[in-house]
Amino acid sequence: MDPVNIAIVLGLVLVALVLFSFDAVPIEFSALCVVCLLALTGVLTPAQAFEGFSNDTVIFIFTLLAMTQGLASTGVVQLIGQRLAFFARFGQRGFVLAMMVTVAAFSSVISNTVTTAAFLPVAIGAANRARVPTSKVLLPLAYASMLGGTLLLYGTSTNLVVSAALKRLGMRPMGVTELTPVGLPVVLVGLAVVVLLGPRLLPSREGKGTEGAWTLRDYLTEAILPPGSRYLGRELAELTEGLGLRVVGVLREGRTLAAAPSLRLRGDERLLIEGQREDILRVKDLRGIELRPDVRLAEGELGAPDALLVEASVPVGSPLVGRGLKEVAFVERYGLVALALHRRPAIQRATKLQLLGRVFGERSMSMLPLSVGDVLLLRGPRERVEALASGTQLVVLGGHEYQPPRYGKAALAVALFLGALAAGSSGVLPLSVAGLTGMLAMIATRCVDARQAFRVDWRVVLLIGCMMALGVAMEVSGAGHFLGGLVARFGASGGPRGVLVLLMVLTLGLSAPMSNQAAALVVLPVAVDVARRLGVDARPFAMGVALAASCSFITPLEPSCVLVYGPGHYRFSDFFRLGTPLTLVLLVLLAVAVPWMWPFNP
Repeated sequence: MDPVNIAIVLGLVLVALVLFSFDAVPIEFSALCVVCLLALTGVLTPAQAFEGFSNDTVIFIFTLLAMTQGLASTGVVQLIGQRLAFFARFGQRGFVLAMMVTVAAFSSVISNTVTTAAFLPVAIGAANRARVPTSKVLLPLAYASMLGGTLLLYGTSTNLVVSAALKRLGMRPMGVTELTPVGLPVVLVGLAVVVLLGPRLLPSREGKGTEGAWTLRDYLTEAILPPGSRYLGRELAELTEGLGLRVVGVLREGRTLAAAPSLRLRGDERLLIEGQREDILRVKDLRGIELRPDVRLAEGELGAPDALLVEASVPVGSPLVGRGLKEVAFVERYGLVALALHRRPAIQRATKLQLLGRVFGERSMSMLPLSVGDVLLLRGPRERVEALASGTQLVVLGGHEYQPPRYGKAALAVALFLGALAAGSSGVLPLSVAGLTGMLAMIATRCVDARQAFRVDWRVVLLIGCMMALGVAMEVSGAGHFLGGLVARFGASGGPRGVLVLLMVLTLGLSAPMSNQAAALVVLPVAVDVARRLGVDARPFAMGVALAASCSFITPLEPSCVLVYGPGHYRFSDFFRLGTPLTLVLLVLLAVAVPWMWPFNP
């Protein structure tokens, strides 16, 4: 062992911890700096430093993320998620439990970050319908996606990188269901802790004067049931719970009716629908309900496939203030169609109904006088949008290329996804080849566009490749052996189980600032070396590290937690309050279950 190289590697680990913790620079830049310094200092050869980027598992992780885009674009995740609205009638705990079970099941085979992002709007809508603060719902959503990753090999990229690292260290790679006997109790206990403690420990907090990203902004629009709709004569619950739509008011014969689930739909009413951008756009793709004729997409130029979807805010001094869209002939003058309206600050449910009864009556939403700060969801030709952006009537905030879900391809997308997983896990094809084949098949069969398929989080792929280089450096420099000696010395009094607990605590501590994958790759060489020093099997230590990396709930730095941080209006202390008891309970469970499943002396 070269003491200089050991000091360099441990110093780089410390630098990475600091940079990842304080986000002083972009995380991908920090990770690349680590790789560069490992090569410049001679700790690794250039081939060793960049070996992680050509690793079979890293390539498979990229294709897995791309294939999940195919599942999202065909509406698979959304269709299942919409059914969750049914459980809102059972109150907060019933809904949270159903949501967490569903999310954990999806997260066992799909990236937890993708799962959280897909279920985020569904959870917000269902929480609003159940009159439960989103702060009580979104953190359990993120935790469920992280817990689900402990069930199967493909549940999280952490499992995959640990499996690849085991193979590189001369050990047997992780089996597809090898984690399940321990992962299933982890999921069940984790769900129970969150459902029982969440209502007490999570705050009842809603945003006050703050708005999230534009993809999370709530809009209002009108919809009708066209002649022949299958919902005529049926209860409103089939729309609100069956389709996952948030109906906040019903206008019938000049009267405003409460959106009671048992209300029978006749077809002569107008439905006021509230939702985020994707919820509003989804209405025009559903059968049996459509946006009201004077606000829906027009035929021809305005509804052209290349039309843009943008947000536009009403600024101070705009000539539109105090006037309705119909009054100013908005469509004729600007060549754009207003799909929905967002009013800031957000209007509460009772206020919306009062507003409907006082303002609308027999009129349409296009006659509602606009106010400063209102945001319109607009669609139209690119040149019209550019002309609007150059004027002073509205401030164009941003655009979005909308593609309706390809529901007809859903079954094919699921088959290709599962086929790729089966081919890779059974050894019929190498993981990278199986994943690449599945991804290309999804693109070729038009389950997903190539541009959308490649909209993966490249930072995840980049970070894993870089951290694999750090793991190699821990091994070849002797830093892993050095740390292993320290861990063995401090944990010797507690026997192999005490060392296992110490390793898992170290992994949990590193997971907070570094990321789960990075922490696992740093600790794994240490765990293997400790096992050799103690003369016991290294597999329980390796499995303990992999599982512990997925059980760090104390900080909001994990990607799934970052996604819900803003929409849930959380504070750092909220994660500590619920995440600490959850992490401690699971740590005790792992300390008992891991040696039982993987004995120290098989």
